[in-house]
Amino acid sequence: MSGYSQYFIVLSLLLPLLSPLRASAATETAILAGGCFWCLEADYEKLDGVVDVVSGYTGGHVDNPTYEQVSSGTSGHIEAVTVTYDTNKLDYSRILDYFWHHIDPTRDDGQFCDRGSQYRPAIFYQNQKQYQQALASVERINKSKPFKAVLKVELIKASHFYPAESYHQDYYKKNPYRYRFYRYTCGRDARVKALWGERIRQ
Repeated sequence: MSGYSQYFIVLSLLLPLLSPLRASAATETAILAGGCFWCLEADYEKLDGVVDVVSGYTGGHVDNPTYEQVSSGTSGHIEAVTVTYDTNKLDYSRILDYFWHHIDPTRDDGQFCDRGSQYRPAIFYQNQKQYQQALASVERINKSKPFKAVLKVELIKASHFYPAESYHQDYYKKNPYRYRFYRYTCGRDARVKALWGERIRQ
């Protein structure tokens, strides 16, 4: 067997092992809060290039918080999602642009029908690059927003993210009727449309 033949045989055996590494290297994450994490998870899973979305809690002072603790406002956490995306299809700026157009950025006391600091909107930056991109995103939206109200989305340095209980993950798929009823009665889509109109990003 020639040296070239041996080389290609070894390479063909290694390629399946290297593929997961290439896939992993091509993804990054964003941590965002925009009210009910069921809704934000559902919105991001519609965006082409998003690999995974996990609902959870971050920014508080209690280890391993429960939904009851977070929703009561006693743990200091905010409902949020971690969005994992393919960097060959999306970048952080696009993730943020999509975020703005799917929330009400004029409120810092909650979102839609959910009131309380645990539902306030925030961008959790994980490094200096994300911080600078978030600042640039705020500036772009300030210049282009079709409403006069000031932006009240916080930029917060990311801390530990705790995935929510399993029944919260993919809630919109597991409980489609309850989810749609909640989303409609909460007025989320109506408020987003009233704010952004035709600028809503798909």
